[in-house]
Amino acid sequence: MMRSNHLLVAAALLLAACTATKKNDTKEPVIATLGAEPISTSEFRYVYEKNNGGNDSAYTRQSLTDYLDLYTAFKLKVREAQSRGLDTTTAFKRELDGYKEQLAQPYLTEKNVTDQLVREAYARLKQEVNASHILISVAPDAAPEDTLAAYNRTQALRARALAGEDFGKLAQEFSQDPSAAENRGNLGYFTALQMVYPFEDAAYKTPAGQISAPVRTRFGYHLIKVHHKRPAQGEVQVAHIMVRATPGMPKADSLAAKHRIDAIYKRVQRNESWNKLAAEFSEDVNSANNGGQLPWFGTGRMIPAFEEAAFNLQKAGDIAKPVYTPYGWHIIKLLEKRGLPSYEDMEQSLRNKIAKDSRAERNQAAFLKRIKAENNFTENTEAKASALSKADQALLQGKWSYDATDKALKQTLFTIQGKSYTVGDFYAYAKAEQRARTGGSPQHAMQLLYEAYANKSLLAYEKANLENKHPDYRMLVKEYHDGILLFQMMDEKVWSKAIEDSTGLQAFFANNREKYKWGTRAQATIISAANKELLQKAQQQLPLGRYPVKSAKLSAVLFASNTAVLNPAGQTQLTALASLLQDNPALLLEVNGHADAREATAANDIAAARAQTVSKYLVAQGVPAEQVKTNNLGKTRQAGSDNTETGRRRNRRVSFSLYSSDVSALADQLNAGNPLGVQISQKKFQKGEHKVLDTVPWEKGTYTAQQNDRHYLIIIDQVLAPAYKQLHETRGLVIADYQQHLEQQWLEQLREKYPVTVKQEEIEKLIRQ
Repeated sequence: MMRSNHLLVAAALLLAACTATKKNDTKEPVIATLGAEPISTSEFRYVYEKNNGGNDSAYTRQSLTDYLDLYTAFKLKVREAQSRGLDTTTAFKRELDGYKEQLAQPYLTEKNVTDQLVREAYARLKQEVNASHILISVAPDAAPEDTLAAYNRTQALRARALAGEDFGKLAQEFSQDPSAAENRGNLGYFTALQMVYPFEDAAYKTPAGQISAPVRTRFGYHLIKVHHKRPAQGEVQVAHIMVRATPGMPKADSLAAKHRIDAIYKRVQRNESWNKLAAEFSEDVNSANNGGQLPWFGTGRMIPAFEEAAFNLQKAGDIAKPVYTPYGWHIIKLLEKRGLPSYEDMEQSLRNKIAKDSRAERNQAAFLKRIKAENNFTENTEAKASALSKADQALLQGKWSYDATDKALKQTLFTIQGKSYTVGDFYAYAKAEQRARTGGSPQHAMQLLYEAYANKSLLAYEKANLENKHPDYRMLVKEYHDGILLFQMMDEKVWSKAIEDSTGLQAFFANNREKYKWGTRAQATIISAANKELLQKAQQQLPLGRYPVKSAKLSAVLFASNTAVLNPAGQTQLTALASLLQDNPALLLEVNGHADAREATAANDIAAARAQTVSKYLVAQGVPAEQVKTNNLGKTRQAGSDNTETGRRRNRRVSFSLYSSDVSALADQLNAGNPLGVQISQKKFQKGEHKVLDTVPWEKGTYTAQQNDRHYLIIIDQVLAPAYKQLHETRGLVIADYQQHLEQQWLEQLREKYPVTVKQEEIEKLIRQ
């Protein structure tokens, strides 16, 4: 078994669930002991049932005995880790604390509330609401008097709207949403999970044509006028071609943009390639090279004009006339439409969104209310009133402090399950968490700090006692605790050791050669072709042994006139080329020297010198000499436009041709028109590895075959008798076997150190139960 994540390993060992953290009571039945450490029957039963629940044959003697063997082996490894103190290290505690934080989250929410919110969100996603709003801003932690003033102002505006004044005009004049000046408060259509929850809740509960009561969100108070409700439109995916034309641009530029989009639209109507038009003309740089394709979107995700045009398209391929938005002009093409997925398909994503949504505040409030009652949260009202009264103006400046010698600091402010939290504890929190405020009273600021401290204390107490309160959470924590220890020990004793102990691995391989043998093999080349013509081409070119690499685009290295000296740019090019050749031993490079006809009379010599310079540089960089072949092309004649300084400079160069001895390069060459035209395999095949090879005689020779409309050429160069494998040929399997060997050796040592004793009578009880 190779190295892997410790939690997955623990599960793979069928030991995912483990014991409670508390010590076994001496009176509790024990099913086994590891040295002096007992394993209770109840502990083993819990683990066994978690991993074997629903299995009809679970409670057979053989099944129980086999699982107990696995479980005691697991416990031996964990016991050894604990004896070495691995569970006391800072790194271990930090890792376990991180897992505990994640595991605790489901226990720190109100599940019933979450379930209700998920169902509600899905139901609302089936409907879309068109509404306008007026916002009167007020901070979430505003003083009561400021909150009341904002509420009264909102109520006054509602009275005016109900009396018949135009809602849009009121929004334009009084709303503190900056967009209201332009949109008169109209939000268009939206659906669930697009607005903060209190706003969404009010919008869905307000009938069409009516105005809601004032709604408080973190932004302030809202009035919501619902214009219309409709069934959800689902989602669309479209592509677009865009020409920028922003509001306020010069009229001439705006007119030019309109002419441009109209001209493109005419070409679209003539069925010219949409992708080519998007790549050439669209000014949306993020999508132009992808055919203008945009991500899936639903209601409320796009500018209303764009969204409306997209949803009005009925079938894939339909194209809308140019549409104007604040970003410019768009030609929109429908790619696909889809409805709302099923509840089962959406449930998990909805839960994830709700955990981050403003709905979480409702869940948190319900959870805090419950744990206050469960944990007997009790306030000392006199101490609380006295503590809050010490707030002064310094608190609004973020500079409040207290007298550390005050005897009142020892007074109990509140208790949680009898645990006392003092005034001093609260004051230390308040001093650390205070911040400057622009409004409100010191008393209100202190009240907010007290509420935050009480909630924080409740959550901390609940977290600290989760293992006592929830046995399943305690078991999960123990699972992760032991899983981390198991991983550390297995890595040290088995996984890493098997890989790093080359001497031990070699000795293990030498002592077990009979396990690692080849059967009869054939050294063969198998060509599969879509037709006889391609097969014939492959057969003709195969003997060449080297094949052009079509994918390689190697730039020439340029030289100054009458020289063969590399410049820095040329050296950079060649260093990268050397790396390519070193990484691919099957590659062969032809180096071609060139000289300009107007250079020295010994142009051929200059060309040869340039080629030699490049070849020597590559070899000096570590490229084997046999991978580099030097050619001298001599003088290069000039003609036409090449009879210029630029043209002559291009001729003072070294160019390259790249070849490969790998038959895959031949396949690539032949597959230019059809990627599946030819497939070539060249290696040692075992019996049963290739179906077509198994249909011909396993003797040296050339054979043809046809199967599944494919034509085959099979060249068997040699038939190899059964032989022992070399270590490099089966290293992965040997390492896996060596790891298993090391683990068994280690377990034997652990059983000597911590003798395992099994109580058979307890197994019999489990069978009878």
